[in-house]
Amino acid sequence: MPEPAPLLALEAVDAGYGALQVLWGVTLHVRPGEIVSLIGPNGAGKTTAIKSILGLVPLRRSGAGAIRFKGERIDGLAPEQVVKRGIAVVPEGARVFPEMTVLDNLRMGALVERARSREAQSLEEVFAMFPRLAERRRQLARTLSGGERQMLAIGRALMSCPELLLLDEPSLGLQPTLVKSIIEAIRRINERGLTVLLIEQNVHFSLPISHRAYVLEQGRVVLEDAGPALLESPHVRLSYLGV
Repeated sequence: MPEPAPLLALEAVDAGYGALQVLWGVTLHVRPGEIVSLIGPNGAGKTTAIKSILGLVPLRRSGAGAIRFKGERIDGLAPEQVVKRGIAVVPEGARVFPEMTVLDNLRMGALVERARSREAQSLEEVFAMFPRLAERRRQLARTLSGGERQMLAIGRALMSCPELLLLDEPSLGLQPTLVKSIIEAIRRINERGLTVLLIEQNVHFSLPISHRAYVLEQGRVVLEDAGPALLESPHVRLSYLGV
């Protein structure tokens, strides 16, 4: 049986900031229903890859690269147009609206047209996944712990009813017990049918739950394999696990 067409595809993407080129010929794809990880050290270009997908960093005009979502090119679209197509992002650092309540933060995620009619149902689903948010729905977001803010950021993204969820370093700064909770949440999100592109440095977090993964170093993809297989790769073990 042939493999399904990619939901998201980066094809020979060159991108950067002004005279600084960060991504060099990056090619990767995410099929419907997958969790795909993009791992690499600080400065490898992982966040630039996400910004390129979202239209925040343009592709190099001198390159022949393209970014496609559901088969259609999205490079060159404005960020709001990319979001309308069905892509949601949880930025690094669990960014939420600190002076708004948990409930109002979540409702902000349902402002896109496709999500408005499902707001009540989506709220129930988010509260079922993250009971702490249900308990704290009337609290200001600034009063939450770091782990709770990360849950809120993920929940807000889910409120937009996306087809693809981009997660940028969701384990950053969290205690190990909270990391386990976020891992389990990503598993459940994926089991519900949502496709996930996970950007991470923490290979213990990302690779075991990933159907496939890519290693990005100095702006180039240097390895690709199933997530658990990459965890056993000598290169990954030496570079990321120190063994």
